[in-house]
Amino acid sequence: MHDDGYFDEPVASRYDESSAEMFDPAIVDPAVDFLAELAGDGRALELGIGTGRIALPLAERGVQVHGIDLSTAMVSRLRDKPGGKDIEVTVGDFATARAGGPFDLAYLVFNTIMNLTTQERQIACFRNVAAQLKPGGCFVIEVSTPDLQRLPPGETVHPFRVSENRLGFDEYDVAAQGLTSHHFTLNDGRWERFSIPFRYVWPSELDLMAKLSGMKLRQRWSGWNRELYTSESRNLIAVWERPVAG
Repeated sequence: MHDDGYFDEPVASRYDESSAEMFDPAIVDPAVDFLAELAGDGRALELGIGTGRIALPLAERGVQVHGIDLSTAMVSRLRDKPGGKDIEVTVGDFATARAGGPFDLAYLVFNTIMNLTTQERQIACFRNVAAQLKPGGCFVIEVSTPDLQRLPPGETVHPFRVSENRLGFDEYDVAAQGLTSHHFTLNDGRWERFSIPFRYVWPSELDLMAKLSGMKLRQRWSGWNRELYTSESRNLIAVWERPVAG
C-alpha cells in the first residue's frame, strides 16, 4: 500500500473511467438533490471526496463544500476539473482528520464507510463526524446492504463483473465481516490486478455506531429518491442527526 492508500496515481488516473456508471446524471443528480436539501444554506463536509463526483455538482448548487481525502492523487484529479480548485480539501484519514468545522452536513457515499476495515475505525469515523457537526447537523451514509444470500453454501467468492477486458470478483471473510474486491483489467494485452479490502457493515450496526457517537437516526431509505427501506433493499441511505442540546 502506498502513501495515498489504495488510491495511488495509477488508480486515480483511471478512476473516473473505471467508475463511469457512477458519474451518470441519473445516479448523481438524485444524490445531489438529497444532500443539497439537507445542507440548505449551510456548510457540507464530504468524507472521501475523491475526484469530486458529488462535491462538484453540490458546490454548483451553492453549497459550500469541504472535503477530506487521504489520496493526493485523487485530490489532484479533483483540482484539474472546473470548480475543483474552489473546494477546500484536507488531506488525511477521514476517520480522524479535522476539517475546520462546524458543518451543517457531513456525508460519506458509494460504500466508502467500508474502506475503514475495522469496527473500531468505523466508530472513530462516526465520532469524528459528530465532533465536527453543528447541533442539529446531519450525517448521511450511502452503503450497500450486505447480501450474503448470493453466496452459495460453502463458497466465499462472488463475481460482480465479467467482460472482454475487465473481470471483478469479491472474496468474503464472513467471520470478520470482511471482503476483498479483486479487479482485473486488460491493458495492451496484459492483465493488471488491483485488490482492495473492505469491511461490510449492517444497518443496525451503523445505528449503534451513531448512538455511541451521540447521534440519533433521523431517516432511512433505500435510495436517494426516498424509496422505502425494506428487508429486500440492496442499498441504504441513512441520516443521523446530532441532537440540539436541551
